Amino acid sequence: MIKKESRSAVRERRHLRVRKKVSGTPECPRLVVFRSNKNIEAQIIDDTKGATLVSSSSVQLKLANGSNCEAAAKVGEDIAKKAIALKITKVVFDRGGYQYHGRVEALADAARKGGLVF
Repeated sequence: MIKKESRSAVRERRHLRVRKKVSGTPECPRLVVFRSNKNIEAQIIDDTKGATLVSSSSVQLKLANGSNCEAAAKVGEDIAKKAIALKITKVVFDRGGYQYHGRVEALADAARKGGLVF
């Protein structure tokens, strides 16, 4: 009998596969997305130092419903505004193993609109 892998385990494997190719540098840090059932989070990370430069989430912004595309767009706008304040304009996007669709896409589009280039 073949044991079926959980969705989260499949996502973790996919994320590791993406992380082999995507890395953040001081000149071009990594914009990471984490999506849960209730909230969405984004961080900008410099992998050479292993440090989070900027972060934003629907919890931090105290949004009533953090699990929809509007909340994701607000998180994207907020992280772009914070990154521009730190003179970070160019990032590499790490979708975290999630499909580039829905909330992840809304966050990315809002971050682009806010001034980030990726």
